[in-house]
Amino acid sequence: MKCREGCGACCIAPSISSPIPGMPNGKPAGERCVQLSVENLCTIFGQAERPAVCSAFEADADVCGNSSEEAIRLIGWWEQMTAA
Repeated sequence: MKCREGCGACCIAPSISSPIPGMPNGKPAGERCVQLSVENLCTIFGQAERPAVCSAFEADADVCGNSSEEAIRLIGWWEQMTAA
């Protein structure tokens, strides 16, 4: 599946434990990443500062669904199911 440009769900729904520029302690689930633009695009895409977990994310129908709203719900569900 190709990532939906301007979706941003993967930058909002999951927690990210690694440092992000502007968020040295990562971010909690459901919080918008400070590197997500108003157009829902990553402002550090392709840069070395981008966390490895973000670079490794691959869009998939099971995670992203059919819309940004569905992706927020699905990623949030996966976040809860895999929380330790």
